[in-house]
Amino acid sequence: MRDFQKPGRSAVFATNGMCATSHPLAASVAIDILKAGGNAVDAAIAGAVLLGLCEPQMTGIGGDCFALISRPGEDIVALNGSGRAPASASAERLRASGHDTVPLYSADAVTIPGAIDAFCTLSDRWGKLGLADSLAPAIRYMDEGVPVAPRVAADWSDLTEILQGDGRHHYLSNGAAPKLGDIFRLPGQAEVLRRIARDGRDAFYSGEVAEDMIAALAELGGGHSAEDLAATRCTDGPAISGTYGGKTLYEHPPNGQGATAILMLNILARFDLGALDPWGAERAHLEVEASKLAYDTRNRIIADPDHTSRIEHMLAPETADRLAALIDPNRAMADPAGIAEAVHRDTIYITVVDRDRLAVSLIYSIFHGFGSGIASKKFGILFQNRGAGFSLVDGHPNEMAPGKRPMHTIIPAMLGDGDQVEMPFGVMGGAYQPHGHARVVTNLLDYGLDPQAALDAPRLFPEAGELRLERGYSEAVGAALADKGHKVVTAPQAIGGAQAIRIHPSGVLEGASDPRKDGCALGY
Repeated sequence: MRDFQKPGRSAVFATNGMCATSHPLAASVAIDILKAGGNAVDAAIAGAVLLGLCEPQMTGIGGDCFALISRPGEDIVALNGSGRAPASASAERLRASGHDTVPLYSADAVTIPGAIDAFCTLSDRWGKLGLADSLAPAIRYMDEGVPVAPRVAADWSDLTEILQGDGRHHYLSNGAAPKLGDIFRLPGQAEVLRRIARDGRDAFYSGEVAEDMIAALAELGGGHSAEDLAATRCTDGPAISGTYGGKTLYEHPPNGQGATAILMLNILARFDLGALDPWGAERAHLEVEASKLAYDTRNRIIADPDHTSRIEHMLAPETADRLAALIDPNRAMADPAGIAEAVHRDTIYITVVDRDRLAVSLIYSIFHGFGSGIASKKFGILFQNRGAGFSLVDGHPNEMAPGKRPMHTIIPAMLGDGDQVEMPFGVMGGAYQPHGHARVVTNLLDYGLDPQAALDAPRLFPEAGELRLERGYSEAVGAALADKGHKVVTAPQAIGGAQAIRIHPSGVLEGASDPRKDGCALGY
């Protein structure tokens, strides 16, 4: 139990249904959907789509999503709503133009948005109320507007220069970011959602909306076509999994980076973390070294599932044995080989559990803050820059190619006991996400923290040759890590964000929400 004399956040307990996400309005509409007879899928769609208005720097209908769906007594389904590169995509052309990486804020970085097809599929296959009911709250709020929340206002003010052309018209006010409490609207997207509610996915991937998107990208040199949009389809399959501390961690398979979290935990399982101070330098050092090794493996292997064949090697026990043996408990290793593809930390996450214990773990993103910065003229659809996740290295499994999905940073997760899901959860933060999954799991299982305390706890992450520590770590720990050879700096901003819902054997739901974001857990 937390110390009530110190700042903190209590977990939320309920029995009928629960939502945890990064904005209160999104959590509220999800609960409204549950109360109206909808299930967790209906509610997750409603909350997620609204987050494209509440947190437009993080997500939107021009982006992608991944989801894990768990129905009691059935296998977990992993739904891949990530879009593909257009037929015009060419790594060779970009290399010939002198690029080592995909230009972040160009039409070349824009892959076909996959989220809308995934939402339509989720509603058709698993929902109860129908897509129109799930989209209704977002349509209303996009017309009426929402007040800009504190974390959103802080992010927005730092990202105004990313927006270009019609992106500045739709997402700035007189050339400036909206301020805290200002009302922000997206009436063009309200109209898009009305059409989707009436006519389904074809209202987005063909006709006037598709033409608006194609024209915006063509104006900046993009070769995206009507055929590219019309061909967009989500895919599904089984989750991948690993074990730690007697529990099962379920992750989304490639092209998501979920296998990285499993590998990191496999490496850490070779050490007795529970015997170490949870906030001390020894645990931090082992975690960071395992992270470096797991991410280096990710960079070599993870790609479009049709173009990678080494995931079994990545998850094999002997791979973890060999990597763990490389860790010196007293000395930081040089950073493993860097990656050519871009990574960043902007996305949203939502999890919902309903009265029947259908659980949804869903993550939805436009990649970088405000994605590519490019928006369509009429409807204001802001495009992701997920194509920047491709490599331009000739022959790399993740090399950009037509019709291919890039390596994705966004990963939903679930923690289970055997076949029984105990906790859908997710950690936002781009490249940090697998590290964050491992951090949450070890906080829970090695140190016995409850979900809210596991999310509240201080974080660290090795990035760009630095070891970035949140201010929750003491100066003494920072000094001890520096003595081990780490280049220790204070994290320039809070690292990631997270949400979780624990399903207790008693039937009680326990919701936890990261204080690093504006959101909350709500139940009824």
